Amino acid sequence: MPEVLVLILAAGGTALATGLGAIPVFLLGRRAEALASSLLGFAAGAMTVAAFTGLLLPAAEEGSSAEIVGGFVLGVAFVLVARRLLPPERGFLGRRGPDASASALVFLVLFVHSLPEGFAIGTAFASNRAGLSLFVILAIAIQNVPEGTSVAIPMAASGFSRNRQFWAAVTTSAPQPVGAVIAFLLVEEIESLLPFSFAFAAGAMLALIAVELLPQAYAGRARLGPSAGIALGAALMLGLSFALGV
Repeated sequence: MPEVLVLILAAGGTALATGLGAIPVFLLGRRAEALASSLLGFAAGAMTVAAFTGLLLPAAEEGSSAEIVGGFVLGVAFVLVARRLLPPERGFLGRRGPDASASALVFLVLFVHSLPEGFAIGTAFASNRAGLSLFVILAIAIQNVPEGTSVAIPMAASGFSRNRQFWAAVTTSAPQPVGAVIAFLLVEEIESLLPFSFAFAAGAMLALIAVELLPQAYAGRARLGPSAGIALGAALMLGLSFALGV
């Protein structure tokens, strides 16, 4: 099977994992909102470890300081600019009201930030480092689940069907296969781009954590839930890193 096809299937699997996050909302309804902060904390912990272990460390081993700093800064800038260009809150899929506006904003933010996650998958897939592509793919898939929950919660409150909640969650990760293929083909053609691409993906992921996941996780009064989620997510990814030898 061609490598690009395998990559598309793997990145498509991470996108489908986002839909799994809607399942708690199907079962619990608005009560799932109580779990959202812990799940977002879990995603932040998992992504942080993945960014350092799976992206920045390989970049440091294979590239120069200038490549790493340049890629990292551009990755951060990409996320900040994309976030600033998001349109103002409005209706969503024919519905209006506070919950529909919240649904639109969450959907757009997650849709935009899925592209750099795809870059991380494609860059890791292009690397010859043993176990790295599997580690990054699993990391992205794991952190996609709570993102799906954050999409489904306001949609459920606005009266959307379970089917729409599930596919809206999956659609937020639709850019991941696209970003994965772009990064993979670029690195395959220009091998010297690998450390820069690693650093770019790491900068983008850490920017997402700082400006999206952590503020959402700690938006309420609860502190123990998101903090425990961060610790659990980080521990899981450190264990996975050790198991895969990354």
